[in-house]
Amino acid sequence: MKQEFANIVKHDPNYKELVSKRTSFSIKLTIAMLVVYFSFILTIAFEPSLLGKPLFEGSIVTIGIPLGIFIIIFAFVLTGIYTFKANSEFDALSKKVKQSLKEKLDV
Repeated sequence: MKQEFANIVKHDPNYKELVSKRTSFSIKLTIAMLVVYFSFILTIAFEPSLLGKPLFEGSIVTIGIPLGIFIIIFAFVLTGIYTFKANSEFDALSKKVKQSLKEKLDV
């Protein structure tokens, strides 16, 4: 019964759509985070003086500090975007999958 149930789920078009959309969206967000993070790390590695420059004349705060804060905020924003999409579109697709499974298993 478990294998039969798994096959029904795997071949359900709503499930395939859910997996496809969720995977695609997750990959896009991951790439965005990696680009921002590794840009910062590569700047530290190859041009550290750029991040060590003062924010403005006479400031003790360097450019690197707001950039580091930006990366942390960017990660939170991406998490919020994913959560919003998961609670709206992905949950709706999950409900469709559950409903179609109930219909198929009741028959």
